[in-house]
Amino acid sequence: MAQEFTPKVVTANALIEGDVVYLTAADTWARDLAQAEVLTDEADADYRLLQAQARAGEIVGAYLADVKHGPNGPEPTHFREDFRRKGPSNLFHGKQSEGLSRA
Repeated sequence: MAQEFTPKVVTANALIEGDVVYLTAADTWARDLAQAEVLTDEADADYRLLQAQARAGEIVGAYLADVKHGPNGPEPTHFREDFRRKGPSNLFHGKQSEGLSRA
């Protein structure tokens, strides 16, 4: 029996900066998961992934990531994706430094 398809987003890393990016419905890359296009059809998801992988001058490592619908848009269903969207794990570095004071 085939497994039911779960909602997904196309994610990758920006080629120059290395930031985690998500493919939007407008065919642009966003750094905020809330702006990602949620794909609910397996054929559409595979096609969008192929389109993303062809953009090697913009991104690297494109793949489909499972998401669920949340109050503010898509949310990751796996801890790896939640960790990736928060940025580097070093304190005072990248996205995690926002709002922190360096005492």
